[in-house]
Amino acid sequence: MTVIRAAQARRSETPSGVMTTFASPTQGGASRSLWKVEAVPGASGPVHDFDSEQVWSWVAGSATVELGDEKFSVGAGDTVVMPAHTVRRVQADAATGYTAVVTAPAGARALAADGADYGTPPWIA
Repeated sequence: MTVIRAAQARRSETPSGVMTTFASPTQGGASRSLWKVEAVPGASGPVHDFDSEQVWSWVAGSATVELGDEKFSVGAGDTVVMPAHTVRRVQADAATGYTAVVTAPAGARALAADGADYGTPPWIA
């Protein structure tokens, strides 16, 4: 058993949010990565894809999720299963922003909408 203390959580900042890694292959030797996304009001993630499934669960605030050809609003208590190879974007509500907890397989790779490989983001590694 590995215990990862709060002080050991790794933070990664991007223009669209702050990701706090709770567990990953390089943080506790986990086979799945688990992290928190905090997006300020109005923040918009990039249009991108992943080579593996992600599960997002909102714990505060709200967002608009574009997933493939679908677009829907989500808020605290909602969960979205994002299939692999499905272009997506998450936009934070302009008034509230959002906080979500996300999991994906270790080593999941981010892809551009055109399929170009961006590699494994630091919050998943």
